[in-house]
Amino acid sequence: MHEYTGKDIKACLNGRRIVYIGDSTTRQLFWATAKKLNATGAHRYLREAGKHEDLSFEDDVTVEFRWDPFLNSSSLRTELLSSLNDSLRGDADPMYPTETTGLITVGGGLWYARHFGSDWLDRYRDNLDHVALLLLGTSKGSSSLYYPPSSEEGRKDHHVYVTPIQVPLYDVLSPRRASTITPAKIIPMNEYLFNLSATNAIRVPWSHALMTWESEAAYEESGLHVIEDVAIRKVDVLLNARCNAHLTYTQGYPFDKTCCSTYENQHPSRSRFFLALVFIPPLIIGFRSYRTIFPRPSKGFRQVGSRPSVSALSIIDLFEAFAVLSVVFTYCVLADRTQLFNKAQKHFTHQEFYGLCAVVLMLGVLCIRRTIDKKLPQVYASNGSQGTEPPFLSRDQSDEWKGWMQFIILIYHYTGASSILGIYQVVRILVASYLFLTGFGHTVFLYRKQNYSLSRCASVLVRYNLLSCVLPYIMDTDYLFYYFAPLVSFWYLVVYLTMRVGSSRNSSIPFLLSKIGVSAVIVTILAKNPVLFDGIFLMLQYTCNVHWNVKEWQFRLQLDCYIVYIGMVAAIAYCELSDILHGQLSPQGILRGAIRRHWTKIHFVSVGVALTVLPGFWYFARNFSDKVAYNRWVPYVSLVPILAFLVLRNCNRHFRNFYSLTFAWLGRCSLETFTLQFHIWLAADTKGLLSLGVFGRKATHIEGRHHDLVILAGVFLWLSWMTADATTTITNWIIDPKLQYVHDIEMTPLTVVDDAGLDALVDGMNSERIRHGAFSRQLKKLYEFWMGKLEFRLGSIVLIMWILNMI
Repeated sequence: MHEYTGKDIKACLNGRRIVYIGDSTTRQLFWATAKKLNATGAHRYLREAGKHEDLSFEDDVTVEFRWDPFLNSSSLRTELLSSLNDSLRGDADPMYPTETTGLITVGGGLWYARHFGSDWLDRYRDNLDHVALLLLGTSKGSSSLYYPPSSEEGRKDHHVYVTPIQVPLYDVLSPRRASTITPAKIIPMNEYLFNLSATNAIRVPWSHALMTWESEAAYEESGLHVIEDVAIRKVDVLLNARCNAHLTYTQGYPFDKTCCSTYENQHPSRSRFFLALVFIPPLIIGFRSYRTIFPRPSKGFRQVGSRPSVSALSIIDLFEAFAVLSVVFTYCVLADRTQLFNKAQKHFTHQEFYGLCAVVLMLGVLCIRRTIDKKLPQVYASNGSQGTEPPFLSRDQSDEWKGWMQFIILIYHYTGASSILGIYQVVRILVASYLFLTGFGHTVFLYRKQNYSLSRCASVLVRYNLLSCVLPYIMDTDYLFYYFAPLVSFWYLVVYLTMRVGSSRNSSIPFLLSKIGVSAVIVTILAKNPVLFDGIFLMLQYTCNVHWNVKEWQFRLQLDCYIVYIGMVAAIAYCELSDILHGQLSPQGILRGAIRRHWTKIHFVSVGVALTVLPGFWYFARNFSDKVAYNRWVPYVSLVPILAFLVLRNCNRHFRNFYSLTFAWLGRCSLETFTLQFHIWLAADTKGLLSLGVFGRKATHIEGRHHDLVILAGVFLWLSWMTADATTTITNWIIDPKLQYVHDIEMTPLTVVDDAGLDALVDGMNSERIRHGAFSRQLKKLYEFWMGKLEFRLGSIVLIMWILNMI
């Protein structure tokens, strides 16, 4: 449920009034609304206002309260008829007020129990029936809580709600009240209201009654009225029902409301694209099934029984990759842009957060396996003997690191733990660890391989950004919304340019460290000075029609401004130490010789320091009172726990030789899980949770929500895994269509298909009907040009994105 602010209320009602009519319980809603608009002014007015009188408060939006505990006053009739007059006739009647009312809330009934004798129920029924007749005309016979925002009703209808009678805390009522306000009176009145709402289309927010059900903490000392926080929540229920659809329609992204929205703010071109996505997967699957069962020999195929060649299957693999993405994008739309799935509110509990972490830890421990690597490096001991050593920060280990961190981040987002400072501090270190691994891994590759080619750079950037560039066009968001992909892309470019400039002198460690220092200074100036990014984002707004939040981007950069450089320095140190210890560098020189002779002592000292600084850092972090103060220190201290963990994880060959298969599996698709979680793990653009709505009312509570969690988590993780393979396939095809399927663009060399395979790909484009025609030759030339020029392929993609931005 969206927590409405004064700004939200003003944007929704646009000057129209909010009117509350009823008894003292309804008056609490008036004061809660006034405090949302202007807390200082409302408190000042509260001290001067009387109890049993009409009230009015204005701050761009006028909020009024009509004292009418019996719901039979002329002011109630006037307001309802005015609403009916404007809604049905569209013009003002001189006998009624002409000012438009945006929300009317009627509530009362306790005074019937308090002040009437045996006919209390008959009197309540008579007056409520009269109200119902007026409401029936106002609501036009609709029982919906909201109208579609694109319809005339959604823009002009004056929403009217009748609140249930407040059930008091009977045990703490005063003796005079307790003698008349009894369950025997309150229950029949609420039952009559329930029956009336079901037959006469009266809108009743029954969640108001559930907020105080069997909850003593929800009441004031009188036992009759609720505390201020509960009254504010009751107002939020009304405003969500009244305003969510309208604000979703007028404001669009982010779609951060978890109820009462119709998600109709989609561009027609994107809607057509979405419909195409629905039909692509069956066509691809049918094509694959047909070609597998009934292969057709042609140039580029070789007969092996009844199956086509590997080169021909690569086309189908590519189609399958696009089909997988089609399924994933369709699921994203259905989950987070339609009402097919319910949207539930996040509710943090320590038991749920730590319980889920314990389950994940158990799964990780049960799947510990030995690292299998036949190419273990040779290491020289201090006595000159030679032996094998498990690799430092092996691929399995780095994937494991990413995996368990990703599990924690997913749980963190699912449970809404961002409000807990201690958990937030840990998660900030985890995000910094991802960026550390980015700097470490790419620096090791560039330092060792010296590969600065366009294909290598483009392959990394396309792989990082494929999902985050396509999803904005489908989900009506923007690129920076999926902030992790832009962040790692930016830092990869920083690493690439830092290593690329003067790369011929990278063998000089002082020169290399100097370049890193200069790069850190330049990026710091850019991150802390908004002028440059303001200019870039403004230029993109006018030339590409993209609207990015420069403050949010600078915030992300500043949070982890130096950890990537720490990763780069650690990578260089690792490469040098590895060469020294493995005998690939001459032990000449004082420093290298000392490292070789005293490596055992250095090793034990580093482990001791790591064991010391970890609890020290935790004690340091606990001294912060809020996120703002902690965030100011994070860029400078995040290296401490990260390097300490790195040392401890690799301090022993047994630690290096084993890894968790479960964590490593998730680590290999961590980019996809981080991006897709925004729509198929969370909901309402991360503000809520998906709910299947098939497990009854329990599914909205912690104990029942776990039913949804098991099913939705399985689907989410499976789709993320499939998407990782699909994006890798498509990336390899974009970078070089002549290449066969490659699993890992970062560490595995690409394998080239032979010329016969290329001919099969080209000739497969042409049908029998046009094979020998001029169009066929032109199509073949165009496709050959596409396959031969990486610059043309990348430029084509950028051009298509620009066109989609401008339409």
